Amino acid sequence: MRARRERTDNRQVQGRNGKVPDQVAIVGGGMVGLCVAWFLQERGVRVVVFDRDRLTSGGEPAGAGSSWGNAGWLTPGLATPLPDPAVLRYGLRVLWRSDSPVYVPPVADARLARFVAGFVRHSTHRRWRSAMRALAPLTSTALEAFDELAAGGVDAPTRAAAPFLAGYRERADLDELLRELDGVRAAGQLVDVEVLDPLAARDLEPLLSAQVRHVAQVHGQRYLDPGRFVAALADAVRARGGIIHESTPVHGVHAAGAGYVVDTVPTGDGSAADGSAAGGRFDAVVVATGAWLPRLTRSFGVRVPVQAGRGYSFHVATPRPPVGPIYFPASRVACTPVGDGLRVAGMMEFRRPDAPADPRRIQAVVEASRGLLAGVDLDVRTHEWVGPRPCTPDGLPLIGRTTAPGVFVAGGHGMWGITLGPVTGRLLAEAITTGTPTTDLAPFDPLR
Repeated sequence: MRARRERTDNRQVQGRNGKVPDQVAIVGGGMVGLCVAWFLQERGVRVVVFDRDRLTSGGEPAGAGSSWGNAGWLTPGLATPLPDPAVLRYGLRVLWRSDSPVYVPPVADARLARFVAGFVRHSTHRRWRSAMRALAPLTSTALEAFDELAAGGVDAPTRAAAPFLAGYRERADLDELLRELDGVRAAGQLVDVEVLDPLAARDLEPLLSAQVRHVAQVHGQRYLDPGRFVAALADAVRARGGIIHESTPVHGVHAAGAGYVVDTVPTGDGSAADGSAAGGRFDAVVVATGAWLPRLTRSFGVRVPVQAGRGYSFHVATPRPPVGPIYFPASRVACTPVGDGLRVAGMMEFRRPDAPADPRRIQAVVEASRGLLAGVDLDVRTHEWVGPRPCTPDGLPLIGRTTAPGVFVAGGHGMWGITLGPVTGRLLAEAITTGTPTTDLAPFDPLR
């Protein structure tokens, strides 16, 4: 009881010295970490960002963690908890099938087994509804937070997904989506969906093949090019005085006097490995390292498993420019207009975040998509990519303070780090600078 009271008292302290932080380190320069940095700057805080990769908007897959090659959807109406009652309905055997859109490799891994057990435990209708109610305050303001970034000078567009189409071969699968969206609305997130005649749907998007016989249009969603957006966000942080250290892995965070030091891996130019070359001591630290969260946060009391749910994508040419995102939910395949073609993304592979890409997973996405896109040769692909989404067993992110008064966590968003990154940054920046987290963050307590 005493430990619990001490932890609660710590949460009213801003930094180790009881003052509003002047300089904060953000470990992780993906979508979530950079949004935290940007919104801290909005509140007058100086920021230093460390990232293990390069941040780039270039044409080749590089950097930005799990951001570069993902679908880039801004879809608050579809941002649902990953643990799904369908796991129990279809049986656990589906998780070990190599062609399953959700795949668990048959390896001896105690941490993975713990995660899968928790994932299955939360795959019930009751827990899905509870998690959806927790997410609704974030999803309902997610697009508003993007608008705030745009108004503040982040120079990368978000585009209206008009149309955003979900296509199916079987009517029963469409009915399943409609029931799920009823649950989303019941949780408090507005979502407007319209069932279309398949011929009318093909008039809207000629890339839909004749095999797609049942189509729903989801209104009010958006999309973006995630690599370009993350790079523009990094540019905006730099332009406002922030420092970003790329290709700088961090191996530890520790208290030092009235602040914290970020321990970085020594670089070839002889820079110090204790963070001193990158800004010295910090009043607070935010760990936003995605699927690598446990490495730095376990010593600060964070016990919720964070497992890499690796997504794969590739680019294909199209006979005509796609007009908007296309979703094939039964196959778990997401298609997004990028450049002059289509990014095809899918898979949820529970494996080590830095394991080599498995070409069989790309082939699984190809086979799941085959026959659904008209005039698209899925065997001629470019920009094959894999990225580790950070997943939690209950489908809820980790956002808030740890057992250390000046160490915070922002991560574990699963498939929704792009959609929820800005609103996460806004809410956490408020909590860090005021010392009083909003009630909307309560379900995402990293110490739960």
